[in-house]
Amino acid sequence: MDVPMLVYAFLIFYPLFMLWRRIDRKRDRECYILDYECHKPTDDRKLDTECSGQVIRRNKNLGLNEYKFLLRAIVSSGIGEQTYGPRIIFNGQEENPTLQDLISEMEEFFHDSIGKLLARSGIAPKEIDVLVVNVSMQSVVPSLPAMIINHYKLREDVKVFNLTGMGCSASLISVNIVQNIFKTYKNAYALVVTSESLSPNWYAGSDRSMILANCLFRSGGCAMLLTNKRALKHRAMLKLKCLVRTHHGAIDESYDCCHQREDDQGRSGFHLDKSLPKVATRALVDNLREITPKILPVRELLRFMVVSFIRKYWSHRSTKGAGSSPKPAINFKTGVDHFCIHTGGKAVIDGIGVSLDLTEHDLEPARMTLHRFGNTSASSLWYVLGYMEAKRRLKKGDRVLMISFGAGFKCNSCLWEVLRDLGDAGNAWTDCIDSYPPNSLTNPFLEKYGWINNEDDPSTFAFPSPS
Repeated sequence: MDVPMLVYAFLIFYPLFMLWRRIDRKRDRECYILDYECHKPTDDRKLDTECSGQVIRRNKNLGLNEYKFLLRAIVSSGIGEQTYGPRIIFNGQEENPTLQDLISEMEEFFHDSIGKLLARSGIAPKEIDVLVVNVSMQSVVPSLPAMIINHYKLREDVKVFNLTGMGCSASLISVNIVQNIFKTYKNAYALVVTSESLSPNWYAGSDRSMILANCLFRSGGCAMLLTNKRALKHRAMLKLKCLVRTHHGAIDESYDCCHQREDDQGRSGFHLDKSLPKVATRALVDNLREITPKILPVRELLRFMVVSFIRKYWSHRSTKGAGSSPKPAINFKTGVDHFCIHTGGKAVIDGIGVSLDLTEHDLEPARMTLHRFGNTSASSLWYVLGYMEAKRRLKKGDRVLMISFGAGFKCNSCLWEVLRDLGDAGNAWTDCIDSYPPNSLTNPFLEKYGWINNEDDPSTFAFPSPS
């Protein structure tokens, strides 16, 4: 073969080789979820109406007005009778938590969820290459990741990331960290552990903006096993398509709306400001503006642009202005099959439902998760996903949109593709999924303690003796 032929062959095949290499390398950067395990605490930690009443009764800092406020908050919270709380409130120690209470709470979660996850997946602890742990409101020395490494004897070269202070949006931040690591390391396993420590953060004062957190937050957690091994794609449950993070920390109102702080008496707790709904809406709008072009088909984006242009054109020509016609809306269901919404509260779920024009069927997983498990902070998304799986809603090719909010203020979202029909394996919902959705989500608190609203004299107020 003469030299010109070799040159021509090189010019033809080298670009093809580089293109193939680039495509092949991209395939090794995919992020798959092999499995996940949501923590289900033991039944002796269930925080029902009777137990909640006893906890409230023990707080001598509360008066009649605070009791009425708590009654309204609990009744309208959307939380049911089977959520779980930290052991300290069952032992009457919520005013004097110890470091050991925190460690015991985390160890109970770690040993249960991580152990089950690794056993079911068949992955040995020594095979874990990356460990990401997020527990926002507590930090210990040695760290919580070190606790996991010591118990499961992970390798000495495991890549460790310990996230704190990220709030309820931390699990998607953890996934994003793993996604970026997978771009550099091939054939890797990553263990993501997400939870919240309530033991040292149960508020025992009377500040309404801080006591509200006691009505919403409950114990829970989730462990996830991720990989970028293309050989394991057939075993994977989900494939990450895209992830978008929005941070409004530069806006003072957003930064101040969720804060861990002390009240006037020096009692620490988590402050939720009245501006939170407005702040969350602003963050959601900015986040959706960025992720929408990545997850919706071109035809829907073009339809929205055309309708918006026509409406704007006629608004200039009409004397009545744009208010005479409905504002155009994007149909997210053209690119999303299931909506996995953070269970921050009934108002959060309702607000996202209105913003995205979702049906009650779309919102059911989030509402039922809030009712059964409460707001488990960063892990709540995975309980919502677990509900969809237990109801056998997730079919191969479906696309799942996750949306979460967190202090800072942050809104994070991502889109997953379902790689196989899910629902055969059991999860935290298995023993109760047939009873959901229930006939009514009415909280029995009003029936049991509604008489509080008939009291008028704060100085003479007292609970009746427990039967």
